[in-house]
Amino acid sequence: MIELKHVTKRFGSLTALDNLSLKLERGDVFGFIGPNGAGKSTTMKILACLLKPESGFATVCGMPCATHGTKIRRIIGYMPDFLGVYADLRVHEYLDFFASAYGMPRRDRKKIVGDVLDLTELSSKRDAMVDSLSRGMQQRLGVARVLIHDPDVLLLDEPASGLDPRARIEIRSLLMELRRMGKTIMVSSHILSELHEMCNTIGIIEKGRLLFSGSIDDAIRKSGLHKGIELRVDDHEKAAIVLRGLDVVTSVEVERDRLVIMIEGEREASRAVPAALVAAGIGLEVMQPRTVKLEDVFLVLTKGEVS
Repeated sequence: MIELKHVTKRFGSLTALDNLSLKLERGDVFGFIGPNGAGKSTTMKILACLLKPESGFATVCGMPCATHGTKIRRIIGYMPDFLGVYADLRVHEYLDFFASAYGMPRRDRKKIVGDVLDLTELSSKRDAMVDSLSRGMQQRLGVARVLIHDPDVLLLDEPASGLDPRARIEIRSLLMELRRMGKTIMVSSHILSELHEMCNTIGIIEKGRLLFSGSIDDAIRKSGLHKGIELRVDDHEKAAIVLRGLDVVTSVEVERDRLVIMIEGEREASRAVPAALVAAGIGLEVMQPRTVKLEDVFLVLTKGEVS
């Protein structure tokens, strides 16, 4: 669906992308992660046919971005990190304008605009002036705009940037719905916990170089971080001694009123840990998994460098 092979892009002496290769399959929701200046926006602009690389090539649905820009723009929806709006238009007029730009017949546009407003939960703002919308509403309008022609591929550059917690939750819910609809989505964000929930695959980029691409589980394995278990017991000190003697336990830490253990082999640990505590006469009150966070993986795999 999306492929970049050995793509290099320079701006003068600055190398924004350095031999980047990346592939997304149909239906993937790909979280693009990296510090500011890492090359995420440049990658999306190349896929949106707004920039051409110095070397390598990019394709969308099998079509080269360098030579098939007109066709590709009809099957993608690109939302930049800073969304421009037309201040003197109402919400439905704004969307109708873009529907017209995509060549949709006038007789069909009212229904199409209405459907997109329903999907993005903007129907109540149909007659509001665009510049009167809150930041969160404008971001949702931006997503509505890129959906107006029902594209197969969405390129969303920081869609939750600058939003308050409620607006971020609403944008996340919208993206989850788009995932259920089968859209292929590339989304960049600094809110890694939300990408962890939304994405089935991720890419980590730093200083123009792709450090990792694959599933979140593969990223966790590459980072060397282990899954953990939180425990509440009636004797923390004794439990810590017992657990440090188990082969499946790699570390034991005391955090306030609980123990946190890192493990190797989730299934084996789920049996061995309670069995060892019971055998030692230690009361087990709570046992729950602690998953490795995407933030932890990101910190391990990157160095904080920018181009």
